[in-house]
Amino acid sequence: MENVSNFLTEIIDEDIAAGLHEQIHTRFPPEPNGYLHIGSAKAIFINWSIAKKYGGRFNLRYDDTNPVKEDTEYVDSIWEDIKWLTGEEPNGGVYYGSDYFETCYECAVQLIRDGKAYVDDLTQEEMRAYRGSLTVPGKASPYRDRSVEENLALFADMRAGKFADGAKTLRAKIDMASPNMNMRDPAIYRIVRAHHHRQGDAWCIYPLYDFAHPIQDALEGITHSLCSIEFENHRPLYEWVVDNCPLPHHPKQREFARLNVTHTVMSKRYLRQLVFDGHVEGWDDPRMPTLCALRRRGYTPSAILDFVQRAGIAKANSLVDIKLLEHCIREELNDTALRRMAVTEPVKLVITNYPADKTETFAVPNNPRDEAAGTRKVPFSREVYIEKSDFAIVPPPKFQRLRPDGEVRLMGAYIIRCNEVVTDEQGEVIELRCTADLETGNGMPADGRKVKGTIHWVSAQHAVDADLYLYDNLFALENVGDVPEGTDFLDYLNPDSLKKLTGCKLEPALGEAAAGERFQFVRMGYYVKDRETGRFNRIVTLKDSFAKTLQK
Repeated sequence: MENVSNFLTEIIDEDIAAGLHEQIHTRFPPEPNGYLHIGSAKAIFINWSIAKKYGGRFNLRYDDTNPVKEDTEYVDSIWEDIKWLTGEEPNGGVYYGSDYFETCYECAVQLIRDGKAYVDDLTQEEMRAYRGSLTVPGKASPYRDRSVEENLALFADMRAGKFADGAKTLRAKIDMASPNMNMRDPAIYRIVRAHHHRQGDAWCIYPLYDFAHPIQDALEGITHSLCSIEFENHRPLYEWVVDNCPLPHHPKQREFARLNVTHTVMSKRYLRQLVFDGHVEGWDDPRMPTLCALRRRGYTPSAILDFVQRAGIAKANSLVDIKLLEHCIREELNDTALRRMAVTEPVKLVITNYPADKTETFAVPNNPRDEAAGTRKVPFSREVYIEKSDFAIVPPPKFQRLRPDGEVRLMGAYIIRCNEVVTDEQGEVIELRCTADLETGNGMPADGRKVKGTIHWVSAQHAVDADLYLYDNLFALENVGDVPEGTDFLDYLNPDSLKKLTGCKLEPALGEAAAGERFQFVRMGYYVKDRETGRFNRIVTLKDSFAKTLQK
């Protein structure tokens, strides 16, 4: 990670060259009102990796300034996700924005004393109307010129709970004609009566993010507040707060483009809707872009961080193909995952010339790409299961699997020939009867004939029954952030995003798989044993069409 370089590190290099002597200090400030997602992974990676590059410090700070939707469930999940993704605890410490409430209040009082903040009685709707537009200057509130003494008394009464929610707001007094709408006397405190997950009912007024965040950064000694691009227009307000409040440090805010991924939503509002309206099983449904869902699906931290780096760190927004993420995990698992045989749609195959009471084992490589992975012994018997798709009564062109009177090799075992096909009343194949060339268990046919096809199999006597869950994109629309007019993002939920396969037959070694263990089911895809249910979730298919895109 020390070699990470991008336009943000160039800014830091320039700051150091210009005389910045402080230790580089970054932070990740999530609001605990939902679970982290893959877009959060980009923000974590940028702040964490930059701190590592410069031998600096990296803080986790919970932005818990809005008690209405925050919960300890989200606090705990964020902590677990950060440790899982980075492999370590934040070396700068863990903080809560709510622990700075008293200092935020003191800063607000100082602004009032300096004539730079006032208590306003306008409603939210009236404030919006007074703010003007991009082409029309704002209009001053009739309460803008209250005296310092009156503002101090009203703000104290706000804290004391003497006014109803929304009855009054504390606003910064900046410039109602500013071309930047964020500078037109922004609200910095509002009255909200809600139980806070950490502060309980100690407060009924809460600072807004744009006011609290720069104060928190300054108090923690953050040198570079690196955030997503939508905060670029908020930077003047960030700097105004730091310049006008009695704070010990002067952090610098800089922005980067958010991570947008095809067939995916990142908005917490949309993610909450998917969960609470029952469109998915929960925050960790493997179709979700949350980190806990990606973990459950079998993605690794290294694959996610690889994806973030390949997607790029820039200022311009872009839409990254989800196939790149799939490529990253596929590339990693191709080298590391143990191979196992699993039959997802089984058809019984009886080897008529093999003794009914005999069982033998064949040594099969655990990973052909890694000799150190060794081999395992797979049991073989008279009856085995093969994939339904590996047999065709009328084979299509170039079909190199099993057909009537055709030969294939059972992977790692014998060459077999299909002699008889048994079908049911609907013409569906229910059993294949074959003979094995019993001299080919460990080698080629004695007569030198070539057999092109190789298929996987599982001994019927030793098979482990399992359910497989096959996941696809949650949304059929490529750019879910730009839905056609008159439609809703839920209109584009993919009805085929989950396919459940029951009665699958797995080789016995998979019966001993640990929860969270990843495998390549040969010829079928990459799978992980589900931590909660014991089923196997498909992480990604074997086919990687995106690799060709990367080579261009």
